[in-house]
This record gives sequence, C-alpha cells and structure tokens, in this order.
Amino acid sequence: MEASQTKVYSEIGKLQGVILHTPGSEVENMTPGTAERALYSDILSLDVVTKEYKVFKDLLGKLTKTYQVKELLADVLSDSSLRSELISKVCEMEDNVKFPTQRKRLQKRLEELDTKALATALIEGLPLEKNNLTDFVSDERFVLRPLHNFFFTRDASVSVYDKVLICNMANDVRDRESLVMQTIFENHPEVKTTVCNPLSSPDFDKNLNIEGGDVLIARDDILIIGNGTRTSTQGVDYMIEMLKTYNDGKERHIIVQELPSTPESFIHMDMVFTLLDKNKCMTYSPLLLKPSRYRTIHITVQGDKVKIQQKESVIKTLKELGMDLEPVTCGGSDLWHQEREQWHSGANFFAFAPGKIIGYRRNNYTAEELNKHGFEILKAEDVISGKVNVDDYERCLVTLSGSELPRGGGGARCMTMPVRRDAVNW
Repeated sequence: MEASQTKVYSEIGKLQGVILHTPGSEVENMTPGTAERALYSDILSLDVVTKEYKVFKDLLGKLTKTYQVKELLADVLSDSSLRSELISKVCEMEDNVKFPTQRKRLQKRLEELDTKALATALIEGLPLEKNNLTDFVSDERFVLRPLHNFFFTRDASVSVYDKVLICNMANDVRDRESLVMQTIFENHPEVKTTVCNPLSSPDFDKNLNIEGGDVLIARDDILIIGNGTRTSTQGVDYMIEMLKTYNDGKERHIIVQELPSTPESFIHMDMVFTLLDKNKCMTYSPLLLKPSRYRTIHITVQGDKVKIQQKESVIKTLKELGMDLEPVTCGGSDLWHQEREQWHSGANFFAFAPGKIIGYRRNNYTAEELNKHGFEILKAEDVISGKVNVDDYERCLVTLSGSELPRGGGGARCMTMPVRRDAVNW
C-alpha cells in the first residue's frame, strides 16, 4: 500500500480521503440510566441509525476515498507487538477495572480474541462475565465499556495541515477513542503521519482539553477554535505552541470563540459555525452575529512571538485577515426556527469541495436559506444512484434523511475525519 500523509489546509478543499466509523452495537448498548454517562441525552435505535448511516457512508464512498476505523485498527493489530502494547494501555486506562485481578482477567480475555474480534471489542465493548460474586452483584454490564460516541470520528483526532492532533478529550469515557486513533495514525501505512499528542508534552496541564469539533481550518494560516465545555483555554495554548513549531517566519492566526456551556448543542464550535465555500459560512446568528457576552479573541503567532487581542466577532476578524465571508443563518430569520434547527445540527455542515456540502434534510429553514444563497438542494439517494451529478452544480447541499443520527448530538462534520484535501485556489 502506498503511504498517504495527511494534508488538510482548509475546511473546503476537495476531499481526497476521510475516516469514518460505521455505528455498531455500541450506540444501542446504553439505558436511560447510563445515557448521561455515555454523553447522550437520549437512547438511540441501532436499526434506524444503521439505515441512515448507510446512506451517509454510501454517499461519501461515491465522492471520495473512505476508510473505516475498525478496518484500519484490525490491520495494525495484526502486528503482535502493537497488539500487546495496545491491550496493555487499554486495560490501564479503564476506570471501572479497579483491581489487579480484574485487569488481568480483562487482559487475558482481550489477548484470546482474534484480530477482527479484538478490533470490534475495543470499540463495541466486552460484556462482564458474572463468574464471581463481585461481578455477579455488579451493576455494570460491560467489563470494557462501549465507545458510544465513536461514530463522531471528528472529535478524537484532527488533521491540522501536515500533522494529526490526537485530542485529549474532556470526558474520560472517550479516552480510548484517542488511543485507537493514535495507534492507527502512528502505524497504518495508508494514513501514517506525524502525530502531536498533548499528553506527550513535558508541560502537560491536567486542565488541557481539546476536541476536533472545536478546531476548524479556515485557511492555511488561520485556525478557528471554540473555547467551551470540550476545549479549554489550555487546549488553545497547546495549539499556540504547535504553531510555533512551524518556524518559517510566516504569520499564523488563531481566532478563539467562547461558547456557552448550555444548552448541550453548543458543545463544539462546528455546532454554531462551519465553512461552506471560499466566500460563505454557516452561522448560528444569536451567538455569532449579534452582541453577546461571549468573547472573540484573535491570537497571532509568528515564530516565538505571540500577540493576543479581543475582537468584535469571528466574521469581522476573518474579514480583517482577507477572508470576506457572507454568513448564511442557521434556521433562517426566525429565532424560534434558529433554536430548533441548531439543536439538530442545523449549522453543522461538511464540505466535500468548495461550495458543495452535506447536511441533514430535516433542517428545512436552513436549507431554504442556503438555496437563497445559490445552493441547489439535492438528495443523497439521488447522488448515490447517479440520478444527479454533483459536478453539474457550482454549489449544492446534499441532504441526508436523519431522525436518529441527529439525536446522537452531531451532524455531517462531526461524523467525518478528513485526512487529505486538495489545496484551495483562493
């Protein structure tokens, strides 16, 4: 297999490769009582999720090269030393495996699995065997808990220019996602690249959290980062230090947007702002286009020099940097519709080329706004069947039918982890 280094210098460049994870039993293996621990506000139907996700997967398969997390993981687990190392790390990080005897039993069970079964277990979980009194009376169903959120592949790792940032997640239940992605990016020949992990930093701060949904690449010299419940100020500081490693004299910028802690639909920057085209972006107006108490901060990095100043808004700061973007408003002009559609990822779009995006069909008022701004509305099923060709349109929104997927708390951008995009002719 030919090595494919990661190259992502924008949010909109033509997509050449993307990592997905098709949801499995892990999305259904929760109850109302454990949903909150799994970071869900509701429980999902795997039957419906599977049907909806298949359309999304088939659509991207028609448009670009796709990789599946489970397949990439199984490939690297064929190396016996990597396999042993990963099993040991997984057993060490599981907070519900508290005693050495439990850890040994878990390690033994994982070591007995074949490669594909191990890759599945590391994602879908491993049931607790009730063969002693402690386990029999335990309320736990799994000795290795499922990774309920992994189909949101955006969060645990993010391609930043020619590197991949392994994210230090805000919630421990997602730590294994980051470990899996680091193992893949360090070892799989098709996506092997330079990996940056805050945990490896000698100056690691326990308050440092950063997640991929908060990191947007506006241009090859501009990052937009959300600062909220999932990405801390220390996480942004890590990105400043990362940019310093590009010691080429070039000026680079980070635009930081503070995010509300509630409602939970504001967990990441890409739930309120995404880039659509060279001159268009999707915005949640009440936060980004109107006065609010949430600050916008502009950080300039050039070599070791750092300048930080408060600004009026993300849109105006981008304009000062030469990106004059026309905002399209999530939910249209009515606040009622704006709030409803933002809740179901109405601002969360994924661009597979400049001006060509994917989003949920249910957000009707947002789709109408996009249509007014020159986006032809297409159905994913028609693109998959060949009834319509996205190349025939200058701008288009390809819509996904979604009832269960949006209830998981994310949209098309959340469910994608690009590894390669073409350069944009700005």
